[in-house]
Amino acid sequence: MIFKNFPILTTHRLILREPEFDDWPVVSYLRTDKKVNEFVERSSAETKEKALEFIENALSNISKDQLINWFICLKGDPKMIGSICLWNISEDRKKAEIGYDLIPDFWGKGIMNEAMQAVINFGYEELDLDMIEAFTSWENIASINLLNKNGFLLNKNKRDPDNSNNRIFELKKP
Repeated sequence: MIFKNFPILTTHRLILREPEFDDWPVVSYLRTDKKVNEFVERSSAETKEKALEFIENALSNISKDQLINWFICLKGDPKMIGSICLWNISEDRKKAEIGYDLIPDFWGKGIMNEAMQAVINFGYEELDLDMIEAFTSWENIASINLLNKNGFLLNKNKRDPDNSNNRIFELKKP
């Protein structure tokens, strides 16, 4: 999975690009906003330093082949509006977890669906994954609908040991 160049993905409306340090204000917002994080348990980035540290860690983990994190932008506007990643990659490189967030002004416009389809295709075609998992709160109806729309199925027998509110959805390679 090691990339000589970061794999930029493009869709009809979006560019999924490499994280940049100039993105720190949006990273800080996405990791601290109550609406964005209503159903998510994760570390925040309420300061510039913490947001920069998050970006630095993401870039480091990308270079170590441990995850791939794209920052979502609209075509024609390099400003980050969200992120999507493949992480928690299994040792055998056949399974990964997908994670995502988006500025609320862009919710309900099909943006995350478009980004997710590009990342799923990348995961199966370029990384040769057999399965992609998604952990989401049973209360996060928008996320569950997004996963269902993309063919993810609830695994009723699997639980998130770190968060009892999460349900685990799976998408097997076609």
